[in-house]
Amino acid sequence: MSGRLLLYNICTDKVLGERRDHKKYAVKVTSWSSGEIIYVATAGWDAKVILYSLNTADGRDPLLGEPIATLGLETVPEAMLFIQSPDVSLPVLLLTRRDSTFLYYYALPPPTANTADITLLGKQNLAPRSNAWVAFTPVSVEQCPSDPSLAAVATSSLPHMRLIIVRLLIPLDPNLSSTASAQDPEQASNIAADSVSRPCDTTTTTQASQARAALLVQDREEAAISIQCSTLSPQTPYSTPRCAWRPDGTGVWVNSDDGVIRGFEASTGKLVANLEAHEAGSKIRCLWAGHVKVVPRNSVSNHSYEDEWLISGGFDQKLVIWRAA
Repeated sequence: MSGRLLLYNICTDKVLGERRDHKKYAVKVTSWSSGEIIYVATAGWDAKVILYSLNTADGRDPLLGEPIATLGLETVPEAMLFIQSPDVSLPVLLLTRRDSTFLYYYALPPPTANTADITLLGKQNLAPRSNAWVAFTPVSVEQCPSDPSLAAVATSSLPHMRLIIVRLLIPLDPNLSSTASAQDPEQASNIAADSVSRPCDTTTTTQASQARAALLVQDREEAAISIQCSTLSPQTPYSTPRCAWRPDGTGVWVNSDDGVIRGFEASTGKLVANLEAHEAGSKIRCLWAGHVKVVPRNSVSNHSYEDEWLISGGFDQKLVIWRAA
């Protein structure tokens, strides 16, 4: 609530670092690590995303230093996560923000940079055919555990949450695309020749090509959406939508404001389960689903097995653990 970020060592029970770069509430934190490189990104109600880089090359505890980049947004960020880029080793930051139906993809600066920019690679509209000004806001985005190119999106929409399962259209880095084009001079000369061979009005050609390009983008964004359905989970403007994949990627759980957890089949969007253990009418705040190693109490050899669990927490001050049948 104060906008602070703490780096905490759970093994030694010590705070390794503390910063307060947000001027308002820090509402989201996410991280990505590969080898000795660690990215940490925070999002706040000051409409900013702040990126940090931690280095553990010397084997000592990482230090929380000055941010390497700060991104200012038009509205408050909602969902944020790192996803692997298809063309470079560095991750891409996926971001959604309030009053926008788009997924925004950002390229990150190298972790060794002292200060750099977070640059926009592109965006993907989750409502490409909508005529409404703002149809909904994507609030929770989770990657499929069995297919990282697929994501489940829980939206802030009234009166019920909407669930969208979409293929992520991660844009390529324009710098790499420019390099690839420069390495193919024959293709560049063909494009130039083709543009010269059409002696028509430049303004008309540009407007027509822009319209065709926009239509192609809409078709591609619409084809990327595999499931879009109403969950019948009641919401208000103050709700916090959450979704969680089953660990095998076959289904998605969503929360609600009526105390019911609903499960949907990922391939069809069909409602297949209603879980009721929280008090009726209480908000379910958080969800987690995954495999947990379980050791039976009567086991002599301490042999363990993986069990699928779902954990939910609500405003009724209950933490409920569910086992998948």
